[in-house]
Amino acid sequence: MTPPDDALLVLRDVHVTRGEAHVLQGVSFTVRPNRVTALLGRNGVGKTTTMLSVLGLVPATGSVLMDGAELLGRPTHRRVRQGIGYVPEDREVFAELTVEENLELAARTPEAAQRRASVYDLFPDLLRRARQRAGSLSGGQQQMVAIARAMLNPNRLLLVDEPSKGLAPIVVGHVVEALERAAQETTVLLVDQNIRVAERLATDAVILDHGTVVFAGPMADVVADEELTRTYLGVAGAVAETPADQPEVTSR
Repeated sequence: MTPPDDALLVLRDVHVTRGEAHVLQGVSFTVRPNRVTALLGRNGVGKTTTMLSVLGLVPATGSVLMDGAELLGRPTHRRVRQGIGYVPEDREVFAELTVEENLELAARTPEAAQRRASVYDLFPDLLRRARQRAGSLSGGQQQMVAIARAMLNPNRLLLVDEPSKGLAPIVVGHVVEALERAAQETTVLLVDQNIRVAERLATDAVILDHGTVVFAGPMADVVADEELTRTYLGVAGAVAETPADQPEVTSR
């Protein structure tokens, strides 16, 4: 399939082997600009590995194009400088550093200093805790730090991995609102097991199963197809069979 002319990110026949496991087995899909694309699937199907292959944190074969330029073969720091931001699964903040120091380390462009005020406006709790060690924050507050770090820089593409994982419903609502704000100025590739989060944020969807793409199209089509969601996501329609640590989205 020929990608659209305005494609920002294009993966073509991407393979990744980790140890003896052939994790990605010819993954191909397109991320269109100024949209949120949800990368969906059950645990262990290759969602995080796909993101890591875009970042260059795992060796991959095939092709990963951004703005038509090949990323494979380039070191991670050069890919980041092209405008790729990353919010990792499990947050991965620098626990011994303060909130402010975490943000200072993430700044890589002159615009970062100007954008810090808007980040603190979005997460006022972080401003109040700017001198507190990040490791002493709650899980929700650490997720805010992880998102804030990524939003400090004007990214072309933001990779967000499981932002609602383990958070209370009211915190999930706050995180979703932050990602909605981020999506107003950048393209987002999102992984989240909470189908309600994906439904609220995403316009497009890609579903992986055993390292291959089994669906690529509108997010609305995923939600409307009960057989598709039950088979590949473990949900029935938009009613998620979510564990206790994956609450539904609520407003603040």
